[in-house]
Amino acid sequence: MKAEPVVTPQVIAPQIIESARQSLAFERPVRIAKCVVCGDESSVDAAEQLCWVCRRLKISAWRDADHQLPAQE
Repeated sequence: MKAEPVVTPQVIAPQIIESARQSLAFERPVRIAKCVVCGDESSVDAAEQLCWVCRRLKISAWRDADHQLPAQE
């Protein structure tokens, strides 16, 4: 014998849920800054306005420079 699937009644109407989702989307301000290096989207809250790619390249360059200092001495 097959068990029949249990159907749970919806407590909130789908129209109300959809209108709540849409109202939340309009309340969030879109804050987009441009990367100072490449012009791509970056975080507005960051101290330096770099996109994630340029930030990683900068960190990588710092690491490479730190490893090269002892070799130059």
